[in-house]
Parts: sequence; C-alpha cells; structure tokens
Amino acid sequence: MGRLLNSGRHGVLCAALLACWAGTLAAQPVDQGTKPPVMTPALQAAMTEYRRRLAEYTRLHDPYVAEATTYWNEIAQKRKARVNRRRDGQDIVLGDYVLTQPPIYSGPPSPVDPSAPTVAPQPKSYVPVIADFLQSAAGYFKFVPQQPQSEIEFKRVYAKVAAAAGLTRDQVVRIYGFEVGGNGTYDVQAGLEYPRPGAQAITTALGYNQLLHVNSVELLAEHGDAFIKALDAKAATLTGEARKTLEKKIEILRVMIAFCRTVPDAWSEHDRLASTPKGLGIHALNLDIDIGPLLQTQKLLDSVLFARTKGFKGTLTAAELEMMNLTGDGNGFDMVMMPLAVREKVPTSNFFQQQSWARNSVAVRNNVVSKLIAATDSTMEQAVRLQGAKDLAASF
Repeated sequence: MGRLLNSGRHGVLCAALLACWAGTLAAQPVDQGTKPPVMTPALQAAMTEYRRRLAEYTRLHDPYVAEATTYWNEIAQKRKARVNRRRDGQDIVLGDYVLTQPPIYSGPPSPVDPSAPTVAPQPKSYVPVIADFLQSAAGYFKFVPQQPQSEIEFKRVYAKVAAAAGLTRDQVVRIYGFEVGGNGTYDVQAGLEYPRPGAQAITTALGYNQLLHVNSVELLAEHGDAFIKALDAKAATLTGEARKTLEKKIEILRVMIAFCRTVPDAWSEHDRLASTPKGLGIHALNLDIDIGPLLQTQKLLDSVLFARTKGFKGTLTAAELEMMNLTGDGNGFDMVMMPLAVREKVPTSNFFQQQSWARNSVAVRNNVVSKLIAATDSTMEQAVRLQGAKDLAASF
C-alpha cells in the first residue's frame, strides 16, 4: 500500500528535485566537437541496411500519419460542434460523432541510425511522495495533518461527508473500488498500492478517489469557503483543546486557500502552482481526518453538479460518474447523455486526445462507449467484494 511508513525517500523534498519533476528534463547538449564515426566496411553495410529500412518505414508511416491527422482533427471538430449544439439547446445525434475507429500503425518501427552518436538515456522524472507533501506542508504552512487513528475512522468520516453531500453509497463504494482496487487506504498513492520491491509512485494521485496534486489546489481555490464553513460548524460543537486545535487548523486552511487563489482559476495555472514546492504542501490536506474527506467528496460532487447544471435529472450510476472522472466532466457527460443504442456505436476515441487515447489500454480495448462503461462496471463489481469496500459500505 502507499501508506506513510512505506512512502520512501523521507525528507527528500528539495527545489532541485521538484523542479526536475515539474518540468520536462532538458536533453543533454551534444558535444559539438564529436567527430563522425569512421566509415568502416561494416558501418557502410549497416548504413545501407538502415537506408533500406528507413525507406520502408517512411513508405508505410507517412500515409498513416496523414490518415491519423485527418481522423483526430475530425474528432476535435465534432467535439467542438457538439459543445456548441448543446449550448444552443440542440439535440445530439449519431452523426455528431466520428463512427470509425482510429487508424493504427502496424508497420515496422523507425530504424536507428548506426552512424548517430550515442545519447545517454535520460533519468526518469521524480514523482513526489507523501513524505514530500508532508515536509512541504510543514515547511511552508506549518501544517501537520491530523491523520486518523485507523482506516475505519477515515472511512466513517468520509461516508458521513459524502452522504451529507448527496452522494449515494453505491456511487461512493464502487468508485472507491475502481480507483483503489477495493482495499485501498486513505493515503494510498498511485504506483504504491501494493508493497513490492522497487515500487515507485507513478503520479501524485492520492486517496480513495486518487486526487492529483493539481486537484487539491483547484478544489481549495474553488470550494475553500465551503470547506471553512463546514469546519467552523464542527468547531462550534467542540470545547477545550479539541476546539482550539480545529480553530488553528482552520486558520492555516485560510492561508492555504489564499495561496491557491493567487493564480487565475484555470487548470493550467493550478497545475503550475501545485507543482511548486510550496504548492505540493496543499496535497497533504488529503491525509487530514477533517479536510481529506471534504476534498475527496468534492471531487465526485463536482461531476454530479456539472451534470445537473446541464439538465441531467436522474442519478448517475457509479460507472457513469467514473466516465466523468476518467475523461473530464464535459466528455463524460457526453457519454452519460447517450441512449444505449448510441453507446454501442460510438467509439471511445471521440472523448480523448490522440496521445491520451493511445495510452489508455482500457479505452483502446473496449473501443465503443457501451463496452467501456460495461468494463468499468465489471471492475467495480469485483472490487466491491473486497474487505475495504465492504467496510466503506458499512460506514454509511
């Protein structure tokens, strides 16, 4: 599990590492003084073979690139047109989607030039872990999250908050099962779900709903006042040291909210801010027994509220809600509004960018909307049988 004691690399928060993680590592400059390799008979033969393979690769790959460019441009154009049609109150019909699957390149890979200088592989970018979030929170905000005494304590608080927000037990438990495998802990981080040698974090996704560091900043910027109101109400029910402790936490939260609002309310700006050493400290809020459940709940609630503002009157199934989580509220809502007969015909590629679609093996394998939703539902069905999901269900 991605628990605190197993998060690794304690105390390694430093600006240099985080700067490396936040941006793309620059390639090392090639030594301008490097001499070209001596053209030996063996190298001449290798170059002849390389040119033959390059010509074959170009012959097959260039038409694919042209076809793929046309395809993904049409995906983008039709997505924009659907947004405009919905805004104008017009019905969305089957012809508003691209109904063919994306072109797939099946030719040989690009050959390697044997005469090119050898370039050392670039080190992997460092992904911050819980120890980094905690150190940043303490260093920049003097904040130490009040972590639960047990996993079940966090589940009970989360269930109470989620239910009060109007989320259903089915939505909460099944999404928990899908996101963290049915046994995930409140502090589980993506890549560290299971204790295994060499395990490394793959993203900053944290907690029951796998919030990214940018989610934490955005939620605080957009809903910070509501969080303060909820904590003020709780503080009013307390006395003595418990009340003083919570009031101090509220004051720190106010400072964090102000920091998150120092940039425009845009995803790219929140991402930039969240990736700074100071911004990473905001993510530690997910570990706090009072604030973590508010953040985790709000992430799901935002999608529910988005659907309502677009005129959806029913209750989203957990799988439909997960589609909004997976592809973004706009794209997910697009899927939710489809009749079943349409879902069976529309490729999943309509809801992704080219690169993100290619990286999402589930969406590629389940290549129409009905299959993707069914596969998501099937995964949830298996996960809710595990003890963590059962405990969360019992907490409602």
